[in-house]
Amino acid sequence: MNTASIAPAPESLTPRNATPLPDIIAALKRVIPLHGLKDSEYEWLATHARERFAEAGETIFHEGDVANEMTIMLKGEIHVRREHGGPAALWVGRSGIISGLLPFSRMKTYGGHGYTVAPTWALMYHRDLFTEMLDAIPSMTQRSVSILLDRVREVTRMEQQAEKLNALGKLAGNLAHELNNPASAAQRAASGLLDELHVYGHEKFRLGSLCLSEAHLLVVRKWQEAVIEHAREHRGKAEDFAAREDQLAAWMRAHNIEDPWRIAPELAEAGVEPETLECLPGFLDADAIAVILTQLASSLRARGMTEAMLDSTNRIFDLIRAIKDYSYMDQAPIQEVDIPQGLENTLAMLQSRLQHVEVERRYAEELPHISAYASELNQVWMALLENALDAIQDHGKITLSVQVSGDMLLIEVWDNGPGIPPELQDRIFEPFFTTKAPGSGLGLGLDGVQRTIRKHRGFVRVQSEPGATCFQIRLPIEQLQAY
Repeated sequence: MNTASIAPAPESLTPRNATPLPDIIAALKRVIPLHGLKDSEYEWLATHARERFAEAGETIFHEGDVANEMTIMLKGEIHVRREHGGPAALWVGRSGIISGLLPFSRMKTYGGHGYTVAPTWALMYHRDLFTEMLDAIPSMTQRSVSILLDRVREVTRMEQQAEKLNALGKLAGNLAHELNNPASAAQRAASGLLDELHVYGHEKFRLGSLCLSEAHLLVVRKWQEAVIEHAREHRGKAEDFAAREDQLAAWMRAHNIEDPWRIAPELAEAGVEPETLECLPGFLDADAIAVILTQLASSLRARGMTEAMLDSTNRIFDLIRAIKDYSYMDQAPIQEVDIPQGLENTLAMLQSRLQHVEVERRYAEELPHISAYASELNQVWMALLENALDAIQDHGKITLSVQVSGDMLLIEVWDNGPGIPPELQDRIFEPFFTTKAPGSGLGLGLDGVQRTIRKHRGFVRVQSEPGATCFQIRLPIEQLQAY
């Protein structure tokens, strides 16, 4: 074995007796990327390698360690995981693969924590041997380049999958938050309504015990209908409820009605004035007025709870509709797409982040629809809007603009964040480039935006200065040649 210029391996990783040369050559011939080598080339690889052995569970390298050796795995399995990027496996290396630092690779350090999961036997080649190796085995140039291309494709695929899972997690979190609010409101309203129905039934029984004449019953019924109609028209409007509640409570105390605090708030919210009650004392005593007003307040509360349930369930159905429109479930991949509606559906997915954000819409009238991969375009809007929200930290202003520009649709997403430094504007669409903190993003969002827009024969560009960053998307209106 040639050990010149190679740091000695730890004792636990080096066998006491080197493997016989014929056994190493036989193992090398089973490595698929090396198929077709001459016997002399196999012998060169066998005689110039440093053998490395490890038991299951041993650490081979840490994330950030300097990478200076090529590895040919003859036996075993190695897993590589990011130490700061979550528990998902980044890469799995098994017997028969060539990995580590390869000739022509720009690899500087290891991108994760590598450890064995089975007894492992590998051959190591220090970078100082690469020139000699390529001279002795000319085909290693092509073989190394092929391995590097496969590595780039595999890493890109896994990073894109991680980016999609990350986006799905964010979407699920937003939806859970948005659905939780109306669902909780509906649950509270249903619970309160059940209790209120008992009160309402009791008060209706008491109302019947008053034995009012037909004429007086007609007066009371018309009066209640007028109050309820007034409440329907004025419920929720900004009015001085507190002052009116005090006036109603004072009127009730003046007419010897007990516990006005149980009645006055609901009547005040319904817009009832003390003058509205003046018709009742003409033919009712204090106890009868209390029964009628209590029954009316209970009725108004029950109506309010029912309306809250309807509003909440309508909100849930609106969210479900937005989800279906956003994902284009059960539809063909290419659709006639309404761009403003796609932006609105995406905003619905992000509603939980928009509480302190002003959204300005500048949609031109009578915009044409375009044929497009609808769900992929919605992922573009999601990436751009999340990017804008991250820039303003969920506090600020976002402006959405859609208009016709020549034979293309021009879509703009503005934010009033700090802007993108000029030296970074040319790099933000590069794969894996990100300005976010480690673990906050993989740098594939804007790369995905660019690839999707190019797929639609469109263009994307950015212009930015402090307080005004704009991503511009141009999509051809006529897509007949796009697919």
